[in-house]
Amino acid sequence: MKVTKLVSTCDIKDCPTIYATDRGTLLVQGETPADHGLQIPAHETLVEIPTELIKKAIRDNLI
Repeated sequence: MKVTKLVSTCDIKDCPTIYATDRGTLLVQGETPADHGLQIPAHETLVEIPTELIKKAIRDNLI
């Protein structure tokens, strides 16, 4: 899979980030919340990102 960084909230590797793939999908890097109370299937996960990250990606016409 080819991954391209689209937008991040900082220049360090451990910040919320959105990536595009050559599969026509997005990868999202963020915190893994533990206090959500949801039933998530074992093959899936949740990540939490700031709303500002999505707004920035839209403003920059990245998604």
